[in-house]
Amino acid sequence: MKPAARYNASALREFARALLEGAGVDADIAREVATVLLDGDLLGHTTHGLALLAPYLEELDHNRMAKHGMPQVLNRRAATEFWDGRRLPGPWLTLRALDRASAMARGCGTGTVVIRRSHHIACLAAYLKRATEAGLAAIIESSDPAVTAVVPHGGLKPFITPNPIAAGLPTSGDPILIDVSTSITSMGYAKQEMLAGNKLPGPWLIDHQGTPTHDPGVLFNEPKGALLPLGGVDAGHKGFALGLLIEAMTAGLAGHGRADPPAGWGGTVFVQVLDPAAFGGLDAFLRQMDFLVSAARATPVRSGVERVRMPGERGLTRYREQLAGGVSLYPTILPSLEIWASKYCVALPSSM
Repeated sequence: MKPAARYNASALREFARALLEGAGVDADIAREVATVLLDGDLLGHTTHGLALLAPYLEELDHNRMAKHGMPQVLNRRAATEFWDGRRLPGPWLTLRALDRASAMARGCGTGTVVIRRSHHIACLAAYLKRATEAGLAAIIESSDPAVTAVVPHGGLKPFITPNPIAAGLPTSGDPILIDVSTSITSMGYAKQEMLAGNKLPGPWLIDHQGTPTHDPGVLFNEPKGALLPLGGVDAGHKGFALGLLIEAMTAGLAGHGRADPPAGWGGTVFVQVLDPAAFGGLDAFLRQMDFLVSAARATPVRSGVERVRMPGERGLTRYREQLAGGVSLYPTILPSLEIWASKYCVALPSSM
C-alpha cells in the first residue's frame, strides 16, 4: 500500500492563513485560526482540524462569520467576564478568552470568560497546552444553540449538540489533555465515516424508530436518526446529565441559547482557568498529578491492551511525530480546498 502523503506543518499553516486572508479575514485573526486548525490535525483530531477550513471559508463567503472586529465585554467582575463574540471566528475568540482568563487567574486564583455568539471553535484540545505550559489548569466547554443532534436518554428527538468538554492539567512531564463529547461520538466523525463508506465501531446512533445502529447515514438521510448520549442505550443517563451541565455553563451563563431564535452555525463558549499557586501550590498540584499518572500506568492491563495511556498521550506523540515528519491529512481535506485555493490564487501545498 502506498504510504499516505505528508505535508510540512509550517506550509500547511501558511496555506490556511493565506486562504483565510484571501477571504478577507484580518491577518492576526487568520494566523491564529490557521494555527488552531493545524494543531487539531497535529493532535490527530482529523474531523476538527483543517477539515473545518472549507466550511469556514463557505461561512466567510456568505458573511455568516465576521472577518474583523473585537468582542464586546457585556459584564465584568474581578474574576469573570461575559462577551458578545459578534460572530467572530471561534478559534481566535477562544484564544483571547484563554489569555484573559489566565490573566484573571494569576490575580484572583481563577478566571472565567463566557462568550455568546461566537462562531464554531474547532478542536478544544488545541487550546490546552497554552495553559498547561504556564502551569495553569484550564477547562473549555462549548455548545451550539443552532444545532440539535443528541437525544435525551430514552428519547427519540435530538435536542442538544454533542457539547464537548476539554481540560488541560499540568504534570511534571506531558500534560493530561482531556477532550471528550458528552455524546458517544461526534457529528464530524460520523459524517467522515459515512463519506468513507464505513460503519461506526459500535451502535452509537439510533434510527428514527429508536433502534441502535452502526450506520452513520441515519444522521444525514431522511428520516433522520440521532446521536446517543455518552454511555449509549444502557448508561446514557450519564452523558445526558453531562450534556445538560455544559448547556448550563455555556447557554445558561450566557443567557443565550436554545430558548432564542437560531442565528446560524456557531458556539456558546465557557473558558475557565485555575492557578494552582492560589490553592495548595503548583508543586503540590504536580506531585498529586504525577502520583496519579504513575499509579495509572503501573496497573496491570487486561488481555489485548498494550498499556495504560493517559488522556492526550497519543495526541501529543502524534503532535511531535507530525511536526518532525510531516502532517498526514485526511484524504478529503485538500480536494475540498482546491476551489478556494483557485478563487484566492493560493498555491496548494506540496507533499514532502
